[in-house]
Parts: sequence; C-alpha cells; structure tokens
Amino acid sequence: MSLLPTVLITGASSGIGTVYAERFARRGHDLVLVARDTARLETLAARLRQDTGVAVDVLPADLTQRADLANVETRLRDDTRIGILINNAGVAQSGGFTDQSADSIEHLVTLNTLALTRLAAAIAPRLANAGEGAIVNIGSVVGLAPELGMTVYGATKAFVLFLSQGLSLELSPKGVYVQAVLPAATRTEIWERAGIDINTLPEVMDVGELVDAALVGFDRREPVTIPPLHVAERWDTLEGSRQGLLSDLRQAQAAERYRA
Repeated sequence: MSLLPTVLITGASSGIGTVYAERFARRGHDLVLVARDTARLETLAARLRQDTGVAVDVLPADLTQRADLANVETRLRDDTRIGILINNAGVAQSGGFTDQSADSIEHLVTLNTLALTRLAAAIAPRLANAGEGAIVNIGSVVGLAPELGMTVYGATKAFVLFLSQGLSLELSPKGVYVQAVLPAATRTEIWERAGIDINTLPEVMDVGELVDAALVGFDRREPVTIPPLHVAERWDTLEGSRQGLLSDLRQAQAAERYRA
C-alpha cells in the first residue's frame, strides 16, 4: 500500500483533471477519479493502473446533482486515505449576461462554487484534525478581470480565489495547505462545451504546461499560483495595494467625499 496520500480529482475525465491524474499517478499516489463520463473515467483508470501501478478508483458523479455530490462528500469525509483534493470540475458559458438563461446561470454557479465549496467542507475538518493534507481549487485569471466579458463565470472564479485565500488563513496553521490555481486560456474541452471557438483566442496554454507549472507552485506551497503571470511582482503589488486599502478603511465615519 502506498504511503502517499490518495488524491481525489473532480472533472477528471478530460483536460486539466486528466493531466493532474497522470501527474499524481507518476508520483506514486493512488487516485479517486470523479466525473460524469463513466466510460472515459474507466479508460483513464485502466491506462493509469497499467502505466504506473497505482490503485485507481472511479466515482462517477454529476456534481450539480445533490445525491451525486453527497456521495463524493461522504467519500471525502470517510476515506482517511484521501489527503489531497483537486477541486477542478467547472463549466463556462458564452454570451453576455442578458443572453444567458436563468437555468444555465444556476448550473454554472452550482458547479463552480457550491459543489466546490461543499467538497472542500467535506474534507477540511478531517485534514485539520490530522494536521496534514491539501486542497487545490482551480480558479481562473478571469476572476480578476471583469473586462474580459465573462461576467458570471468570472464572478464564480473570483469566489474561488477568495474562498481559497480565506481557507488558507484558517487551515494553514492547522497543517493543511490550500492552493488557488489561476489559469488563463488553456487548451481544454471547456471552451467547446461553452460554444466558444478556442482558435479565436489570441494565446492558449497547453494543458500539460499548465498543470506542470501548477504543481511547481504546489510543491513550493504557494497559496496562489498563476502560471501565465510572467512578472510575479505584479501579484505582489496587487496584494500590497489590497492590504493598504484594508488599513485605510475606517468604519466609524463616512469618507469626507461622501459628506454633504
């Protein structure tokens, strides 16, 4: 039996999730693969078992369905072998806010925020009690940029970043590492499913390069990893400005410019 923690990966049937599965299997971790497409999961699991010798469990689930989500939550709470959660499952959609249906918005918000949060909540108490483990939440640089025009998607990814930063403050003193990974455009199926032609995007990162960079950040225990950010000081400046803003918020009185 592997002494390394088992890794549960959502959205594992394609794209970023598949590459995470391949990389952790090569590192010797047993896996639990979660996605809707059972056939693709089984094919991936069989290949990884053969290529790496690790144990791979398949857990089919549609995380927008409460019963399926509850099954994955139960596995995270009860299976003490699972020490790393890769919260990768997500969806995007095309069109402006006024073009999107209420049902499509609900589906996106449910998967990108509610399911991700519930899965983190399912494993976090056990990891905190054990004093070790990791939660990796896949966000997006779109969450930093309303100008990109993906309003609801970007809002969910801003939520993922905030949640990850808050969890890091709460859980890191208890030995649990929380990482937010913020990709830019990455060559995955999410674009086609959203009705967006990936070939219209100016620059697109290969998914293997994205995950490999994210794992460098994981090994360094970075709280926020932004693989496409070439000038790291930009993030440091943003964080410094945010801290300065917080220090200048005085609650007792409105700012002078708002007084009649």
